[in-house]
Formats: sequence, C-alpha cells, structure tokens
Amino acid sequence: MKRFLRDNGLSVAFGLLFLGTLAGQAIAGHADYNHQQVLEGGQTISLPAFLATSEFAVDVAENWQSEYLQFFLYIFATVWLVQRGSPESKQPDEIGLESDEKQKVGRHATAESPKWARAGGWRTGLFSRSLGLMMGGLFLLSWLAQSVAGVSAYNSEQLSQLTDPVSWLQYLGTADFWNRTLQNWQSEFLAIGSMAVLSVYLRQRGSPESKPVGTPHGATETSG
Repeated sequence: MKRFLRDNGLSVAFGLLFLGTLAGQAIAGHADYNHQQVLEGGQTISLPAFLATSEFAVDVAENWQSEYLQFFLYIFATVWLVQRGSPESKQPDEIGLESDEKQKVGRHATAESPKWARAGGWRTGLFSRSLGLMMGGLFLLSWLAQSVAGVSAYNSEQLSQLTDPVSWLQYLGTADFWNRTLQNWQSEFLAIGSMAVLSVYLRQRGSPESKPVGTPHGATETSG
C-alpha cells in the first residue's frame, strides 16, 4: 500500500481533493438553494434531493467542460506553437508532429513501447492522437451535459416567473448559456497563458513544471 501511494501520489491526492471539494460544493450549494427558496416563499429540500436538481448538475458540468477544454487546446496548441524559455514548450525548431524516430513509433519503437505504437497504420495514427482526442471528447460530453442541465434550470426559472420555457436549441442561443460558458473559458485561457509566460522567469524547485533553478531564462523544454 505504501508503494502504491508513493507511485500514485499525484492522482490519489487530486482525486481526494476533487471528492472533498465536490462534497463542499454540494453542501454549500444546498444551503444557498434552500436560502433562495425561503426568500422566494418556496419549499426547502434535502441534500440528496438537491444533488438530483439541474441547478447542481449545471454548476458542476460548466466547470468540468472548461477544464477539459483547457487541456484539449493546450495539448494540440503545443504541437504547433512555442514559447521560448518555457518548460511547457518545445524547442522553436521542433514545431509540428516530429519524426517517427523521435516519437518512437513504427520501426523506431522499442520492445517496451505500447503495442499500438509499434503496430503502424491507423492504430498508431489513432494512438498518436489519443490523449487530445480523449480530452476533446470529454469536453464535448461535459459541455453537452451543461447544456442539458442548463436548459432545465433555465426553464424552471422561466416557469417560476410565469414566462414561456425554451427548447434545448433555443437555450443554446441564450445569454444564460454563453455567460455560463465564457466566464469559465476566459479564466482557463488566462491561467494557461500565465503559466506559459511566468515559467520562463520564475522557478519552483523540484517541480517538473518548472525549469531547474539555475537554468537561464531563455532555456526551453527543460524541467526540474
């Protein structure tokens, strides 16, 4: 168990942080929801009932989709775009998909390479893009979940105000949907850009996301 926790400490730690903050969001969201219900003369609900509401679902989904969009775009952007001096960037002369030899695919694969890296053809092509495709798929699924939960929450508010509900397609054109979406996207883009630039000039000793402390600012694609 100790070895497992050591070897998987990053995923275990963030998994626990995820569950803890999700639980905290549920508790705080439940309290806020019931507070609003009291102010509007409605009935309060239990925590399990709140977890099944569209209000909780849309708040969770809108955060998930922006996070997966961040990684999806960053994975593909760093194939073609560079930031000189950043450990998050490739060397400026290595823009693109890189050679089969450097990527260790096909006849350049080793005995320890994943099977699909050695297979060639469509399997190697698919495996070569599998991380970006998975992140893109998770983004689209969570964005779809946000829109479905969002239209339900939106229509619930519409009905409470004696206003006609809208269809799912109509909801996609509302300010509510795009406000929920864009307020998360802009924060993710700011965070990515800040990390790419700040890591050129600042250091965090021992982190692979940072260059070694004594490395020159102009050094690119190095980590500590």
